[in-house]
Amino acid sequence: MERELALEFARVTEAAALASARWMGRGDKIAADDAAVRAMRAVFDTVNIDGTVVIGEGEMDEAPMLYIGEKVGTGKPPSVDVAVDPLEGTTIVAKGTTGAIAVIAVAPRGCFLHAPDMYMDKIAVGPLAKGKISLDASVEENLLAVSKALNKSIEEVTVVILDRPRHKKVIEDVRRAGARIRLITDGDVSPAVATAFEDSGVDMMMGIGGAPEGVLAAAALACLGGDMQARLIPEDEAEVQRIHAMGIADENKLLKLEDLVKGDDVIFAATGITDGSLLRGVRYNSRGASTHTLVMRSRTGTVRFVEAWHRFDKKPLIDKIQG
Repeated sequence: MERELALEFARVTEAAALASARWMGRGDKIAADDAAVRAMRAVFDTVNIDGTVVIGEGEMDEAPMLYIGEKVGTGKPPSVDVAVDPLEGTTIVAKGTTGAIAVIAVAPRGCFLHAPDMYMDKIAVGPLAKGKISLDASVEENLLAVSKALNKSIEEVTVVILDRPRHKKVIEDVRRAGARIRLITDGDVSPAVATAFEDSGVDMMMGIGGAPEGVLAAAALACLGGDMQARLIPEDEAEVQRIHAMGIADENKLLKLEDLVKGDDVIFAATGITDGSLLRGVRYNSRGASTHTLVMRSRTGTVRFVEAWHRFDKKPLIDKIQG
């Protein structure tokens, strides 16, 4: 992939963020998601790629566009696989809380695990703790390893966990070990990415969330030199069969970062919709709006934070973005 594509993908996530941010706090997560999807689709159609969505809006969301198998881009080379979440944190936007992002990852064909829309157990850390974590280890063992790698006491380590009843034991174990916890209501891609930035205030992300989001987080950590392990959690025999159809013979297989994202040519882009640990949300002003975007490429290791000001009277795609 040409490096110029990185900023093209930033345009894609910016459009989704600008559109969905208008719905912040209005209590309608479906409308917010629909606005993000439509805007992302419109701008994708201007990018010179022959793209196929392999991680998209799953069956649970019943999204009208950006579904698995959909073609995006102008159809010109390069041929790439695309992982998308036009609005990661629909409930966050509906309630006007923190941490919603628009996110995409792009790589050559066959590089992403084609994760079905099911649950996945995950643990993620930044570069300093790479190789120190294991889903097969206890919570305390992981915390000790990470605290040592970060040169911190356990009491100084911050773990992000989704606030769900299924995480009751994990939360108890973290507290018993003495680490700090930040509970979040939705959206575990952003905190997984934040583990790779020392000033983010996030040292580790763990717990059960969506498998598609796990692949997106893995793509970002591949760009940043971080680490992640995961394991799919099927809830019924139909989901077991879907795992087997993906080419994974053992549904209990421990998935390492290189199983989730292969190769060294991944581009990741995310734009803040509401304020979070890494990215500011969309800010509207008298002439338009400002956005804050993270763009990364694994091949070069380049990490860019892009601040953009959008004049709506000059934006040719604004009618499409506004839906």
